[in-house]
Amino acid sequence: MNKEQQELRKKSPIQIKNKKAAFEYFFVETFTAGIVLTGTEIKSIRLGKASLVDTYCYIVNGEMWVKGMNITPYFYGSYSNHEAKRDRKLLLTKREIIHLREATKQVGFTIVPTLIFIDQNGRAKVDLALAKGKKLYDKRQSLKEKEDRREMDKAMNSFK
Repeated sequence: MNKEQQELRKKSPIQIKNKKAAFEYFFVETFTAGIVLTGTEIKSIRLGKASLVDTYCYIVNGEMWVKGMNITPYFYGSYSNHEAKRDRKLLLTKREIIHLREATKQVGFTIVPTLIFIDQNGRAKVDLALAKGKKLYDKRQSLKEKEDRREMDKAMNSFK
């Protein structure tokens, strides 16, 4: 991902993050994919009514799917409202899907969504990470680093 793409993500009005994924996994590679959505789903995402908690991706018949993504039904939607936790298709190139399928065959690797954002054209995108699960001692180390950063910030603010 280059700096221009990172700047566009920062400018996006909607950024729904999967904070738990960064704690549970080491990210090896990242990809950006489009999502196949219905009309009321994109409206809910634009209102920030989505969650990536306990979400993962899987590959079936050469297609990537995301399971467990919760998009709250649109408040003003009527009979055409969507199901909150249905499986949604992700749009990646064939080469990327083959690469991810081969990588997930290795023990300990999985594909996790890390961020939902709206691009400059108004389309919803998902950042995916090829991730390797952390061991318990790695998680403890992450907590210690987070606590140390918090203490350093607190000390720096007390000097001001």
